[in-house]
Amino acid sequence: MNKLIDFYFDFISPYSYLAHKKILNINERKNFNYKAILLGGLHNLGNITAPAFNERKMKNMREDCTLIAKKNDISFRWNEKFPINSLYLMRGYLFIDANKKDKFFDTCFDAYWKENVDISKEENVKEILSNCKIDQESFITGIKDEKIKNELKNLTNLAFEKNIFGAPTFIVNNKLFWGQDRLEYALDEFKS
Repeated sequence: MNKLIDFYFDFISPYSYLAHKKILNINERKNFNYKAILLGGLHNLGNITAPAFNERKMKNMREDCTLIAKKNDISFRWNEKFPINSLYLMRGYLFIDANKKDKFFDTCFDAYWKENVDISKEENVKEILSNCKIDQESFITGIKDEKIKNELKNLTNLAFEKNIFGAPTFIVNNKLFWGQDRLEYALDEFKS
């Protein structure tokens, strides 16, 4: 089996960011199929209250992410605007040309979880698009296209149907691995 490891992510997820950086640090990006989902939509489908809306969980999550970043030598800064609505950027990831996806992905994640940028603000999105050499007008039109809207909805619904309840989640050989701390397990399964 062992095709690629499906990596379900949302830019709003600090743990997805940390998992991605770990993947880059071990030079394994080629073995992953990045799958955009809307984490808020997934939580709604599963009737899950996100940690961002629970003061105790939020405090722990901030400390945990900082600890993980330090342990793995990952540049990380908790974003002061957490949580934001990532809908347009997640649609954008689906819309843009395949040859620009990696750059867009890295730029969005770094802006939000490394540089403390509010990636929900239009001027900041424009700067991200400029850095990635993505036409702004085309992007704005593209993220409003019904096909793109439906694609993100469908990917999120399919993730829910696969029992995915959070991000990051990895699926390989029909086995689900949830959380950045399960990356190594997913890689072991992939290489077995």
